This record gives sequence, structure tokens and C-alpha cells, in this order.
Amino acid sequence: MSQNPTGKDPAEQAILALVTARGPDKSICPTEAARALAGNPPDEKWRASLSPIRLAAQRLAKAGKIQILRKGKPVAPEDARGVIRLRIAPSGD
Repeated sequence: MSQNPTGKDPAEQAILALVTARGPDKSICPTEAARALAGNPPDEKWRASLSPIRLAAQRLAKAGKIQILRKGKPVAPEDARGVIRLRIAPSGD
């Protein structure tokens, strides 16, 4: 798996598509991206996609493409634990 966000990783693509569609003032839950990555299965099979989504989110945040939020505040990718949300990085970041 790539260490640099290239936009070609399916997990990164899923995140970027969702946060871009949501806009700069709104965020997504990583489970939304995991479901999209898994093809929106009707059961819990999407859970296997959650770990790759969280890793992709860390790469994208380190590259400045998205922000990881905890309790509504941006956090460093290495500090992202527990319940998080993702949003597109503000312009100029």
C-alpha cells in the first residue's frame, strides 16, 4: 500500500469523493467511506473496510488533503483515536 496519497488507492478515492461532495463545512463518518468502499453491502461486511479507510484518512490528512476531526476540532493524524469525522481541508491548507 502506498505511503503517499496518490488518489489511486480505492480507500483514498472513497474518502475524497465523499468529503468533496459534502463540501468544506460538513464532515463524513469513516463508516460512510467504508460502506462505499465495500459497495454498500446490506449486512455488516463493510466493517472489514474500516481499517483501510482509517489508514487512508491518516495519509490524506498528513498530505493536507483532508482534516481529521475529534469532538469537532481538527486533530493530528497520529492523535486520531476513537470517534472521528473527516472533512475536506480548507482552502489554503
